[in-house]
Order: sequence, then structure tokens, then C-alpha cells
Amino acid sequence: MPRRARSGSNIIRSPQAWGSRDVTPAPDGTMWFCGQRNGTLGRLDPRDGSYKLVDLGKGAAPHGVIIGPDGAPWVTEGGQNAIARVDPGDHKVTLFRLPENEAYANLNTAVFDKNGIYWFTGQSGIYGRLDPKSGDMTVFKSPRGRGTYGMTITPKGDIWYASLAGNHIAKIDPATGNATVVDPPTPNQGARRVWSDSKGRIWVSEWNSGNVSMHDPSDGSWKAWKLPGDNPRTYAVYVDDKDKVWLTDFGANAIVRFDPVTEKFNAFPSDKAGANVRQLDGKPGETWGGESGTNRLVVIQTVAPA
Repeated sequence: MPRRARSGSNIIRSPQAWGSRDVTPAPDGTMWFCGQRNGTLGRLDPRDGSYKLVDLGKGAAPHGVIIGPDGAPWVTEGGQNAIARVDPGDHKVTLFRLPENEAYANLNTAVFDKNGIYWFTGQSGIYGRLDPKSGDMTVFKSPRGRGTYGMTITPKGDIWYASLAGNHIAKIDPATGNATVVDPPTPNQGARRVWSDSKGRIWVSEWNSGNVSMHDPSDGSWKAWKLPGDNPRTYAVYVDDKDKVWLTDFGANAIVRFDPVTEKFNAFPSDKAGANVRQLDGKPGETWGGESGTNRLVVIQTVAPA
């Protein structure tokens, strides 16, 4: 049973996964999470604290995980330079390896489009698509080279990514695979991750500037807000079902909630130094993250549990 601790509305659980990183909720109420430093994918049941770790293979270093239309977790598996599918029943691992000419893509984040195609990014300067049914994979070169990082899909099906080293966001045309670059107004901002809200607006975590910014593709507009504190370092961004924006701030060692209506921030600091929450996801009433620096998972509950 993992140890539990409470701090206000925070509940922290610590399954034994080194470098607990990206997380995602499954339809059955469990949470899948990446153990980047010990090559595992974990499954936590928040109802009783039980968990299981799945070994992804020799040299594995999983980065991101999402649930596919088939109900299975799909992983950007940087250590084996492959996309991994883990069967939610028997935990069998299936690898879809990148082409040999993409020897180290530094795989990062992924989304499924409305046709069931899996799109992914790699910081070496690539993005790609995988058809899970046929196994066909196509890799594209990012228009400005290295840095391709976070990824999101809007309610109407548009696919966007952020480029950390390239200081921009971009929209992918699923038909051609071409990406159109959109530059945020803040120079050298370090756009790291992106998440769409219910209106299709793109929220961006800016690592270098310490901002959270919002791009509205419908009119091309931008807005930006500086996170509180002396030296914010905005890493993750996640938009919940109420269109509240959640961020992680390495400078404040905290998860931060931003209300776009009131333009107010609320910070939830970790109870341990160097938490380094690298990604956020959630379900109604709960925001989850992986504290990569403490090997723990954290959840902030915004409604009382059933």
C-alpha cells in the first residue's frame, strides 16, 4: 500500500516508480503513470491505493502516456525509440518502433485524432503519425528544427504542438502532415506544453518567460499572464472540465490554478522540495500530476469525493 499524505486539498500517493512523470486517467477510474527512470508504466487504483508496475523493456524510459480509443494506454517510449501499447488486461507490451533513420527522436507527447490516428512529438525536431490498425508510421521534420514538445487536440479535432527550443506553437494539417508555425508575442518564451480548452483556445506554458499564454485561433489573438512569484518557471499546462487552467511552476515548487474569468492565481506548493511536476492531467473534480523529483503522484481535489 503506498503511503498517503494530505496537505489542504492535496492528496499525495507514492508508488515505487522512479521519476514518476506523465499521468492519465483510465475509463475504469484508475490512473496510469510513467516511471521514466526505471522503465515502467504504472497503474494506480485511487480507491484503495493498490498499484502495479509494468516493465516496458530493456532500456525503456517512458515519457508520455494517453488512453487510446481501444481503452489501452499508449506511451511515447523514448528509451526504445518506439511507441508502446500496454494491454490493460494482461499488460502485454507491443512496440511500434520509429524508422531507423530517426535513431533518437527524444519522444515526448501524443494525442489521438478523431479518426483514431496517433500523433506524437520528438524533441529532436520531429513529429509523426501512427495508424494503430495497420502499424503504418510516418515521421515529419519540424519546420524549425529541434524542440517539438507538448501536443493537444481541440474539440473540433485540430492538432497543435509546442516547440520549446523553437519558441513557437504550430498547427498540423492531418491530411498533408504539414505544420503551420504560430509565434507567440513574447520572444524566446520557451513554449513547452499546450492544452485546448472547450472553446478551442490554445493554452501555452512558457518555460523561459514564466507566463501562461492563450492563443485564440478563431481571431489570431493572444493574451499572456505572468505567474506569481519572483522567478516563475512554467512547465505543465492542463485545462479542466470547467475551463480552469492548471500549471506547474518549478520556481515556486507548486501546482498553480488560474481562473481565466477572474484572472486570479491560486498556488498549491508541494510539501517536499524539488517536486518537479512535469505534466498534468485529470478528470472531473481532480487534477493529477507526477512529482518526478520525489517519485510520487499528486492529486488536487476540487470537489468532495463520492
